Parts: sequence; structure tokens; C-alpha cells
Amino acid sequence: MSLQVKKINSYPVGRTILAAGIVGSAAVLSGCNVANTLDARETLTQGYVIDQQALELVPVGSSREQVLLALGSPSTTATFDNEAFYYISQKRVRGAAFMRARLVEQQVLAVYFGDDERVSKIAHYGMEDGRVFDFISRTTPTGGKEQTFIGQILAGASKGGPPAGMFGGGG
Repeated sequence: MSLQVKKINSYPVGRTILAAGIVGSAAVLSGCNVANTLDARETLTQGYVIDQQALELVPVGSSREQVLLALGSPSTTATFDNEAFYYISQKRVRGAAFMRARLVEQQVLAVYFGDDERVSKIAHYGMEDGRVFDFISRTTPTGGKEQTFIGQILAGASKGGPPAGMFGGGG
């Protein structure tokens, strides 16, 4: 009894097609990785990154020490009227290492203190459509300004006379 063995894929064309298929699929799959590797875009994050869990540890009424322990040292402080701590962060993107970075996001966490040196208000400001926006109270500051009595007099004097309605004068 003899056993015969038959070669199934003995044609060189079949081997060539199989090799081309393997090489082609490897090239297609490696192309997915190359697209991400060749992206020269760079994102730069600078400053304080707001941690929501740490922010929850600082409710209104917290002491200055609690704020420093939970959030760390502020980026900057304000010492006029009521003191405030500001935690500032920015996100910039540039297309390549030699290009100038473009500002895409800026956030400021402001912690305001009252006269008793306890937190009176917490505000989270950011850039929305190019304007300062408070994320917590969902308000945008108005463009006008409030003037004091002296400021009104000086503004009127710079225009060449008393302000309208002052000393019975018309506008």
C-alpha cells in the first residue's frame, strides 16, 4: 500500500499573492500608527489644573488654611478690599515645535475672603466666546462701569462742563 501526498499550493503565483496580502495588510495596519506619530501638534498646559474633588473640600465659610491645604498655593493673590486667591491655568496648542502657541482655553478659580478671613465666594472664570465667563454662577460681567461721585465730576470736567443734570444744568 502506498500513500500519495499531493501539494496543494505548489504554484509560485499563489505564494506571491499570499506574500503580497501579508505585506499589504501589515502596511495598512502600520499606517494607523504612523498618522498619530507624524502629528506634530503639541498641547501645552500651564498653571493650576482644577481638581473637582479638591474644590469640594473648600465650601463657603472655610478658613484660609483649609483653602491652602486643599488647593495649594495660589498662582497670585489680591490684597485690595477683600483678599482673594487666584488659581490660573492655560491651555495652548501649536502646530509644530517652531510655531507660536495659540491660547485655546484659560480658566481662573477665584476664592474670595470676607472680613473674617473665611471664604465668602468661589468663582470659576473661563473664556467663552472671547469673554470672561463665570462657570459657577453662569454669568458674564457687563461692559459698563460704576463711577463714584468724584469720578463723575472728573468725567464731566474732561468733557468741558458739569455732567448732565448736575447743578440744574441740561445736557
